Amino acid sequence: MASATQSSSQAMPTGDVNTDDNVFQLIQTHQEKAARLPPVEEIRTVLDCNVRGMLSTFSQNYEGYPSGSMVDFACDADGSPILAISSLAVHTKDLLANPKCSLVVARDPEDRTDLVITLHGDAISVPENDKAATRTAYLAKHPNAFWVDFGDFQFMRIEPKVVRYVSGVATALLGSGDFNKEEYQTAKVDPIAQFSKPVASHMNKDHSEDTRIIVQYSTSIPVDSAYMLDLDSLGFNVKVLLMFSMKFPYFRLFGIMVALTEAAYQGNTFKLRIPFPRRAEDRKDVKTLIVEMLQAAKSQGN
Repeated sequence: MASATQSSSQAMPTGDVNTDDNVFQLIQTHQEKAARLPPVEEIRTVLDCNVRGMLSTFSQNYEGYPSGSMVDFACDADGSPILAISSLAVHTKDLLANPKCSLVVARDPEDRTDLVITLHGDAISVPENDKAATRTAYLAKHPNAFWVDFGDFQFMRIEPKVVRYVSGVATALLGSGDFNKEEYQTAKVDPIAQFSKPVASHMNKDHSEDTRIIVQYSTSIPVDSAYMLDLDSLGFNVKVLLMFSMKFPYFRLFGIMVALTEAAYQGNTFKLRIPFPRRAEDRKDVKTLIVEMLQAAKSQGN
C-alpha cells in the first residue's frame, strides 16, 4: 500500500499553507488517498460497534403514520440487530401487528454531517431455543441491562432486507448507497474496531500531543489539536482543530461545492482519516504502528 503520508506531503502547495484554498486542497488530496475499509465492511462494522438507534414502526395508534422510538440494540453474528423490548412499549405492539420497520444509526450522533445508516427489515420474535445465545449477545453490549429477565420483556431480531447509508460532509468520500441482505450479512466486521474505545481513550488521555504530531505529519496541515474518534485495521479517524481561522464557508469536493455547516465546522474543527502504514494484525500491532508513525513524524521535525 502506498504511503499516504508521502502522497499528502507531495501534494502540499508552495507558498503559504495557511490559506483556505491550500488547506482544502491538502484535505481533499489526503482524504482521497487515505486507506479505509470497503463501504459494506465499514457499514457492517459501524452497526456492530453501535448500541443505540432510532426504531421506526407502523403506528397502530395513529394509522397511516410512522412512529419513532430510541432503542438499545446489539447485533448478532449475522449482523441482525437484537432488541430487548417490553410488551408495554408502543413499538412492541406496533411490531407485533406489523413487523416491517427500520433502524437508523448515526456513527456520531453529535455530528449531523457524519455517516448515517438505515437498516430496513422485519422484526421477529427470537425462538425459545435461541434465547440463551441471544441474551448472551445482547448483554455483551449492555452488561447492566438486568431488565431483560423481567417477565414482560422479550427479544426480537430485525432481519435485514436492505441497508442504506448516507455520508455527509465529514465522510463524503464514502458516498451513499445500499446493500441487500446477502451483501450485508457476508461482509466482515473489522476485527480491530472492537478496540476503538480503549485505544482512543488512552491516546486522548495520555498521548494527545502524539496524536497531533502524527496527524500533522500525515496530512501536512497545521493543527492545534487532534482527538482520536475510532479506529479499524487500516487506520483511525480524528477530529482536529486548525491553528488558524477559515474564511470561506465552501470548499470544492469532487468538482462540486459543498457547504461547511456550522455544526460540523464550528471553531474550525473537522474530521480526517489517518491511515496506518499497513494493515494492523491485532491490538498489540496497533500500538506498534502508532509508535512507528510517531517516530517517523518526529524524525521529520514535526
